[in-house]
Amino acid sequence: MMQNLFNPSVKQSFIDRINKLQPNTQALWGVMSVDQMLAHCQVPIDLAYGNLILKPNKILAFLFGKRLLKKLMADDKKFTKNSPTFNEAKIKTTAGFDVEKKDLISLIAQFNEEKIVLKMHPFFGEMSAQQWAILQFKHLDHHLSQFGV
Repeated sequence: MMQNLFNPSVKQSFIDRINKLQPNTQALWGVMSVDQMLAHCQVPIDLAYGNLILKPNKILAFLFGKRLLKKLMADDKKFTKNSPTFNEAKIKTTAGFDVEKKDLISLIAQFNEEKIVLKMHPFFGEMSAQQWAILQFKHLDHHLSQFGV
């Protein structure tokens, strides 16, 4: 079975990796600061929980969404460096390193199938809870690797 954020040992692994970060940890690539990355990683979880509502880009979703989701669900597929993101996930200001770290750890620790209310991703289209959990795993792994942890 593919790694996903429903697995308690995976959650703990991510929390351990986050706890290795420091306010001055530098990215190996990209333009985000560490506190921006911590805030950015909360956005897709909030999206899955229905706490963030985005207007779907129906044309892009129709043309690329399902195909890209299928690729991302492959065991060996990872996010690429400097992948584009949607505007709402581009973090300009944060509540600071300590707050963003605590909030992301809390979201990861509490992540479960019952909390996922959004079935239609604004770009990928219809997604199962399992797909959400896999996508969260890959997204978190990508950004923690970006910061060397």
